[in-house]
Amino acid sequence: MHVGFLGLGAIGTPMAAHLARRGPLTVWNRTAARAAEFATRHGATVAATPREAAAAAETVITCLGNSADVAGLLDGPDGLLAGLQPGALFLDCTSGDPATSRRIAERLAVRGVAFADAPVSGGTNGAEAGALTVMVGADAATFARARPVLEAFGRRIEHVGPVGAGDALKAVNNAFLALNILAAGEGLAALVKAGVAPRTALEVLNASSGRSFVSEVLVPERVLTGTWPRTFRLALLDKDVGIATDLLTQTGVPGPVFELVHALLAAARAELGEAADYLDPIRLTERQAGVEIRG
Repeated sequence: MHVGFLGLGAIGTPMAAHLARRGPLTVWNRTAARAAEFATRHGATVAATPREAAAAAETVITCLGNSADVAGLLDGPDGLLAGLQPGALFLDCTSGDPATSRRIAERLAVRGVAFADAPVSGGTNGAEAGALTVMVGADAATFARARPVLEAFGRRIEHVGPVGAGDALKAVNNAFLALNILAAGEGLAALVKAGVAPRTALEVLNASSGRSFVSEVLVPERVLTGTWPRTFRLALLDKDVGIATDLLTQTGVPGPVFELVHALLAAARAELGEAADYLDPIRLTERQAGVEIRG
């Protein structure tokens, strides 16, 4: 199966690399040099435009910053709609918003193109290992077509509901992630100032009911060691929490916790800048508290 892949970011690049090992792959990226470098390394073909990426592909995959970015590639003489063929499959692995995904699906359906929102979770490590969790919003027939393609980089591939459901679940997942990051920074900073060694605190927490992926993996690997790798921008996490907060509003569910998390992330983003990593709010808490969580 020939795949067209658009969006060679931190997650998209290893996803596309797995696909390149399985069959013909055409790649497009806004930064053309990145696509050229990827193609040289992985034996893929470079497309000059989104239209060209779609023209020869049976399946098109997008992995971009947000749904507006995906929608922005559809139109015009060089857009995806000009290249997509009837019967093609369009998989959007962007962490997007449900409403925009539904609008994209409607536009594609008129042209005989099947669509699924299929955001992924697992970070760069999961993408490199081909072990991502993929949350798929689609009808049953489209999911059946999508699964063999998604298996190239996904370990757990779940059909979670109709179009838009994947985006909704990913947004709520990332709201939980954000909440745990903020809470970990505040709680651990307080414990250090109270005389508890941070590694001891984490060992006890991770054997107790307060544990999370943040406490079990992210803080030990990145905070205690002081390595702070840049893997996922805070701005994107803030975007996802905004989608989750909007979802609660749209469904009539009170959302004071999500609203507070969104406000705190927005404040951290304003102070730390658009290039900040999603764990940098912990560094901000350290600075404000006058303490380092190390050990």
